[in-house]
Amino acid sequence: MTLKTPLAPIIAGAAVLLASAPVWAAGNGGLPAVTINPGSSSSPSQTIGILALLTLLSFLPAILLTMTAFTRVVTVLSFVRSALGLQQTPPNQVLIGLALFLTFFIMSPTLTAINHQALHPYLAGHLTLTRAGAKALVPLRKFMYQQTRTSDLALFLKLDHIKPPHGLAGVPTMALIPAFIISELKTAFEIGVYIYIPFVVIDMVVSTILMSMGMMMVPPTLISLPLKLLLFVLANGWSLVVQSLVMSFHGG
Repeated sequence: MTLKTPLAPIIAGAAVLLASAPVWAAGNGGLPAVTINPGSSSSPSQTIGILALLTLLSFLPAILLTMTAFTRVVTVLSFVRSALGLQQTPPNQVLIGLALFLTFFIMSPTLTAINHQALHPYLAGHLTLTRAGAKALVPLRKFMYQQTRTSDLALFLKLDHIKPPHGLAGVPTMALIPAFIISELKTAFEIGVYIYIPFVVIDMVVSTILMSMGMMMVPPTLISLPLKLLLFVLANGWSLVVQSLVMSFHGG
């Protein structure tokens, strides 16, 4: 498979580092340690290698935000907080942390494939970083392709003046990534609509009751917020949201 983008080696190499994050956390290995001794000068090849590693690390946040499940997860969690009418509860740090670990949970089959096909052979010295990156990009592209809507992908292929291919191999990575992002946003907004509906109904009922009682000076949110929180807790809302998110990726 030929990657039709000059950024492909950087994206692929960063994908190797992204897949190795759970491996490092589990203590199963990692990239060789880099020791810097101020009293000695590094060779040009070592210096270039360190610079390349730092460059790949700088692309990890972009890979996480645009090529994984993180976009859909964090958007839906933000919708939940907004639908409840809460401003800073849960805090942004909590939502992002939950979204991050849910992303690793949802992406575990893809990360496992990258680990077996690219990371382990690279650490064993059987593959170069470029070759390992190319192999790591294959499962990542497959995941994005499965979650991307056909209409969104056709849009970017049309903008790039490319005929619709018969399979994933003919889809350029630079067209697949933005198509995947807008597909994730569209799916997240659809889930957000279903999340908003019951809470909007509560707001309307509370507002109607207050108006019929002539209590114009009482803010409706003062009454509706505890009711929405009570409904969310009794319905075990966080579990339902997380279950819906995971099933939306695994096809139900």
